[in-house]
Amino acid sequence: MTVELIDPPGLPVPGVYRQMAVARGSRTVYLAGQVARTATGEPVGAGDLAAQVEQAYLNVATALDAVGGSFDDVAKVTLYLVDWDPSKLAALGEGVGRAAAKLGCDLTRPVTLLPVAALAEPDLLVEVDATAVLE
Repeated sequence: MTVELIDPPGLPVPGVYRQMAVARGSRTVYLAGQVARTATGEPVGAGDLAAQVEQAYLNVATALDAVGGSFDDVAKVTLYLVDWDPSKLAALGEGVGRAAAKLGCDLTRPVTLLPVAALAEPDLLVEVDATAVLE
């Protein structure tokens, strides 16, 4: 495995993400932020944060598959969420959980959540940016 996930002693163990990833490999993959769009560009989940999170994570997996990778190779995720507040945490978790079920893997990674006022298009609620390391 190219990515080892760690919660080091002395730091909290959050459960919904990992504190650190140690990556070993020969190729680093930097994905553009993925949003709730199908391959043909059709919007997914208008006004539904969970649906948009799910689609964005599935798009990350699709991109990684194209270069021979998977979510197991992801070292870091950054989430950009429009008008974030803690009441949206359940919908965020639901979307990640649905994507994990479809992909059959654990999506728990080091993550940074950044609240933003808006994204590139007015219907977008979330953008998922990922960095992966492959052999």
